[in-house]
Amino acid sequence: MKNSLSRLGAIVRKEVRQLRRDRLTFGMVVGLPIIQMLLFGYAINTDVRNLKTAFADEADTHLSREFIANLKQSQVADVRYRSSSPAELEELLRQGRISIGVHIPRDFDRRIVDRERAAVHLLVDGSDPTILSVANQLRSMPVGFDSTPPAADSVGAVEVRPYYNPERRTPVNIVPGLMGIILTMTMMLFTAVAIVRERERGNLELLINTPVSSAELMIGKVIPYILIGMLQLALILGVGDLLFNVPVRGSIVDLYLAASLFIAANLALGLLISTLASTQFQAMQMTVFILLPSILLSGFMFPFDGMPRFAQLLGELLPTTHFIRLTRGIMLREAGIVELYPAVIALAAFAAVALTLAASRFSKRLD
Repeated sequence: MKNSLSRLGAIVRKEVRQLRRDRLTFGMVVGLPIIQMLLFGYAINTDVRNLKTAFADEADTHLSREFIANLKQSQVADVRYRSSSPAELEELLRQGRISIGVHIPRDFDRRIVDRERAAVHLLVDGSDPTILSVANQLRSMPVGFDSTPPAADSVGAVEVRPYYNPERRTPVNIVPGLMGIILTMTMMLFTAVAIVRERERGNLELLINTPVSSAELMIGKVIPYILIGMLQLALILGVGDLLFNVPVRGSIVDLYLAASLFIAANLALGLLISTLASTQFQAMQMTVFILLPSILLSGFMFPFDGMPRFAQLLGELLPTTHFIRLTRGIMLREAGIVELYPAVIALAAFAAVALTLAASRFSKRLD
């Protein structure tokens, strides 16, 4: 019994010393709980506020201006644009620049008095049921003259019109976002261990004596995973259509172009991780370290506008955030990839920076 405890103690001391030498693992042990607490405690907010909003005030009366002022003070809407017509509001919704459009018709004051028709129309991006639920809170806003209180049987002054997902089905919002999460996890993980695996298996000894350049080796590693990513994209689209009836209203060519850019960005990030990690275990740890914020800060689970400002800044640094904007815009709102150019530029810049850093760090050596 004494010898057994002694051997057990020796193994425990060996593992502790190994963890002390592995700074990356120790950092993950300490850092992951702290980051998760910060993300869930601050960034994840189901009480959504500050949704990007535009308004078209065709009445332009004292009462309509008062309604817009009250809307700004509600903290639910962040009024950023003024449009001239409902058509412009619909265009802003389609491009993803706003989540709520407020249309005040020309006979706004008359509608307030007769109470037979809605006086305000809220055009809401209903692809996210959470945003639609928050927009419904605005229906309780006071609208009217002090001398004409609403009758019990009158029509509501504020009417909510959900766009893109009138049935309020959650899969319509989840599947386009899940596409980004799945590609992030698989593409980044596959390439993150690529170079490390060659080093651990001793294959770099053979590569050192070949005329293959660093760029050729990295590109050769990446090409098979691009094909895998395209296959995964086709599978997700097929399952989403067959099982969940998730539409692809936009161009399938635009969707594949956006996916190609996103896959390139994740593969470049995976290659960068492979140049930073010493073992496959470290590569997987670093992948998890990036995957968690990609799920929580990209707008996949919670509306992006509802997060605190610092969380939004972190989310803008993640390629998943921009790809989800592209997939939801193309698949649900029928937006073209050219109209979503900010997300395209962000993905291209991320891929270029990550690939440049990976190429500068990589060298064909055993250490």
